[in-house]
Amino acid sequence: MNTIDTYNFTGKRAIIRVDFNVPLNEKFEVTDDTRIRAAIPTIKKVLAGGGSAILMSHLGRPKKNNDEKFSLSHIIGAIENRLGVKVQFAGDCMGDKAAEMAAALKPGEVLLLENLRFYAEEEGKPRGLAADATDEEKAEAKKAVKASQKEFVKRLASYADCYINDAFGTAHRAHSSTALIADYFPEDKMFGYVMEGELKAIDGVMENPQRPFCAIVGGSKVSTKISIIEKLMEKVDSIIIGGGMTYTFAGALGGKVGKSICEPDMFPVALDILKKAEEKGIKFVMSPDALVCDDFSEEANTQYASVKDIDDAWEGVDIGPEGKALFREHILGCKTILWNGPVGVFEINKFSTGSRAVAEAIAEATQNGAYSLIGGGDSVACINKFGLADKVSYVSTGGGALLEYMEGKELPGVAAIRK
Repeated sequence: MNTIDTYNFTGKRAIIRVDFNVPLNEKFEVTDDTRIRAAIPTIKKVLAGGGSAILMSHLGRPKKNNDEKFSLSHIIGAIENRLGVKVQFAGDCMGDKAAEMAAALKPGEVLLLENLRFYAEEEGKPRGLAADATDEEKAEAKKAVKASQKEFVKRLASYADCYINDAFGTAHRAHSSTALIADYFPEDKMFGYVMEGELKAIDGVMENPQRPFCAIVGGSKVSTKISIIEKLMEKVDSIIIGGGMTYTFAGALGGKVGKSICEPDMFPVALDILKKAEEKGIKFVMSPDALVCDDFSEEANTQYASVKDIDDAWEGVDIGPEGKALFREHILGCKTILWNGPVGVFEINKFSTGSRAVAEAIAEATQNGAYSLIGGGDSVACINKFGLADKVSYVSTGGGALLEYMEGKELPGVAAIRK
């Protein structure tokens, strides 16, 4: 299989699936260019090798075609700022203009296509169906999209001589630009540096970790993390549970959790997880105390309470001082650390001190020689908020893709390159 380091890009046009699904403010300015920065080395490799680059990405979840607020035109300046090269903009993906601009590209030049999701063919799902559409109408609409999807993929492929998938964040989607297009480049398809780095980092952690190996799993609901927790229990020596999940476990153990996020229907699952962990000899670490509040805001009154004894009018939103000390001690004793999900409501400063303490402990452990992988959108936002992204070993750009790959599922965007 070709790799980006061995492929000869001289005179070639490379169509690159990047993940430029970046956050924009009300002025359509990029507020976090992490994903753009991540893609720059791949683009520069193509240009330095004598090729030209055609960039394609989605942005957000537009409900209609050509929705201006989701146009990739808003991010051209951010790309140029990081790349140091002028970026041409096609304004569409399928029209004559895109084809003409792609054909006219010279070595060293870069072309950005419009938002892929302006086209139903990207996801292969019909749009604009009436709420009362019959099953027959839905089937016909789906059939029509699938038929036009083939032309969409063929058109995109016609712009280039080779294909690079560098969008790990969408690798779990069997979309036109992440999986189907690769078939048009049987000998000229490869992973970009983001994809290569992601797969290498995750494979290293999951298949050959230094021990002790600890996973820190946060998030609001046990129901969304069951699969990854069960998969991790086959690999790790310990699991630290944080975030809203804490209160489901505390409730399952007979605790009183007040107004905290809690899933009573998941109590049997939580108890089963605890039982399996004990049977496997996996240390299961939870904060004994919590920061609780009477309102979900910066102005809230707060106090500390036992995680199993929270008054009815209060809600757990972060770990307490005992939890911080316990988590820190445990993290510093590990050689491999995976962090997926903050341990509190880090978006509100008043409730972010626990997640900051975890981030700082991971950074310190990394400095002491541990390998640390930060994955999942909230964890990445968290590590960036605290300015510690460059103090850990690897920050993943994938959310759902990361979890599915760690669960052992085949990702369409990965399989399309490897086959």
